[in-house]
Amino acid sequence: MAWNEPGGNNQDPWGGRGGDQGPPDLDEVVRKMQDKFGSLFGGGKKGGGRASGGGGGSAGSLGVGLIIVIAALVWLASGVYIIDPAERGVILRFGKYTATVGEGPHWHLPYPIEQVFKVNVDQLRQAQHNAQMLTADENLIQISLSVQYQVKNAEDYLFRVRDPDYTLKEATESALREVVGSKKLDDILSESGGRLVLVNETAQNIQDLLDRYKTGLRVIKVNLESAQPPQEVQSAFDDAIKAREDEDRFKKQAEAYERDIIPKAEGDAERYVQEAEAYKQQVTDKAQGETSRFLQTLKEYKKAPEVTRRRLYIETMEQVLSTSSKVIVKVDQGNSIMYLPLDKFLGNRGYSSPLSSPNRATGSSGSRNFSSSSSRQRPQSSPLREGR
Repeated sequence: MAWNEPGGNNQDPWGGRGGDQGPPDLDEVVRKMQDKFGSLFGGGKKGGGRASGGGGGSAGSLGVGLIIVIAALVWLASGVYIIDPAERGVILRFGKYTATVGEGPHWHLPYPIEQVFKVNVDQLRQAQHNAQMLTADENLIQISLSVQYQVKNAEDYLFRVRDPDYTLKEATESALREVVGSKKLDDILSESGGRLVLVNETAQNIQDLLDRYKTGLRVIKVNLESAQPPQEVQSAFDDAIKAREDEDRFKKQAEAYERDIIPKAEGDAERYVQEAEAYKQQVTDKAQGETSRFLQTLKEYKKAPEVTRRRLYIETMEQVLSTSSKVIVKVDQGNSIMYLPLDKFLGNRGYSSPLSSPNRATGSSGSRNFSSSSSRQRPQSSPLREGR
């Protein structure tokens, strides 16, 4: 129920100030606020009169000064910072480059006087690039390339170029198109160094462009992930690559066969040479031995010609008749019936079956020949009877 309605007892909310009193005095309100701040920072309560108001104002000034000192300490402490080992700190004073600091704790004038930008110079960054390009022989090739790089100059990286990473991607495409456009498709797809040359030249061109623009970046490595012809002619190029691989395989097999056969041929040649040398030495020694024997025989012949001539004749006949398959018997005297053990003669010559019965021969007043069916040689100890 409202206070001014019937039954509300006519209770005015501001009845404590009296019915004729106006709004509160502004000076009084300010004085009360000063007293509250004074009591908050150690000042006494209002004791009445103007003297008490003056003491509260001095206490309030002390509290404000203390707040300012604390805020200043906090502001100065905000200038402490730490640079990690992989980072570099770039300091700006009123927006102008001042210095670059290394790892460890440092302090700078707090914002807005100085600012510190931290740049990771050890982080290995990577950029991918895929494009279809035209070669020197007017063939299309699809290339996928990745570039690994780092920040080498933090100042240039932050302030020389608006977006160094984007600049690196553009430089990669430009350098790659330049290199691909100067080479033939077969040279790029070849496994005998074409890909390596492409990667090295592209990396060098990218680094030259980055240094020219002063991006503060350093190319670490360029990886050629794939280099393929367009899909429309992929099957034909696969056949060509397979033929090239077969050619390399056949060459390697031929080289392996060469490495295997040449040492064998050299070994055989050396063996033949050694055998020839041994045969030469053997023939030489034999000739020298026969010469020496002939000279000795000649010496003996000069001493006793008739005896030596007779001995030579007997030895020659023995040598000739020992290789004959015939048995020659000269009978001048004695019994005309003679037993010849032909089975033993032929058995000594190596016949597998002996004679079934002994052979007997009847001699007359001349010489008789007994021939066997074999042409095998007689042993050196065959008997020889000779009469004069």
